[in-house]
Amino acid sequence: MIDHVRDLGAVREATDRLLSAAGKMDNVSLAEPSRLPGWSRGHVLAHLSRNADALVNVLQGRPMYASSETRDQDIARDAPRPLDEQLADLRESAAGFLQAAAGTADWARTVTLRNGVTDSASRIPFRRLIEVELHHVDLGTGYELDDLPEEFVTRETDFLAKRFTGHPDVVATTVIAGGQTWTTGGGAGGGAVTVRGAAPEVMGWLCGRRDGSALITEGGPLPVLPPL
Repeated sequence: MIDHVRDLGAVREATDRLLSAAGKMDNVSLAEPSRLPGWSRGHVLAHLSRNADALVNVLQGRPMYASSETRDQDIARDAPRPLDEQLADLRESAAGFLQAAAGTADWARTVTLRNGVTDSASRIPFRRLIEVELHHVDLGTGYELDDLPEEFVTRETDFLAKRFTGHPDVVATTVIAGGQTWTTGGGAGGGAVTVRGAAPEVMGWLCGRRDGSALITEGGPLPVLPPL
């Protein structure tokens, strides 16, 4: 069962870690490339701020973004700002999300996210946690996949495995990590493949942040996963 209250607590803790790390940067390092192609660290922080606003929209029954173009334009607009403005925006938008979540009554209802994706309102705090934790890693300031809480890694692996289940471009795949097993893919032709390795490496491969070279495969080559 999803525990949205506990997830909101995890969001607060992850946000505090992110703000502490970001606060150690300066304007020069903020403008340097992040680990995401084409994005500076400023782009990453701007995205996190606008994502918090967007999830408030979701919780309050509005479209997540006015359009994909508007989303991209807002990130590009906010990315070059100096560090003090970025931190203030990140802090305020994060607080706004937590406040909106605190006022949400019907956590069992279905909400609509970007590109028509639907989910339970109760999963929105975990979706925000994913954004904060993984994009903290994307900043490239010393916080790595191996530093992520073990429970988060397990849940994110489960989340991603379900996301690729039945995907037409992914062969049937058994994923083994941290003493747990998941099945995913299955929509593409070819024999079944087993992928195993350390939990952060497996999750990193599933979310496109590791190339999978540290993983062991059986039954065929490492499946090529589509972009998230």
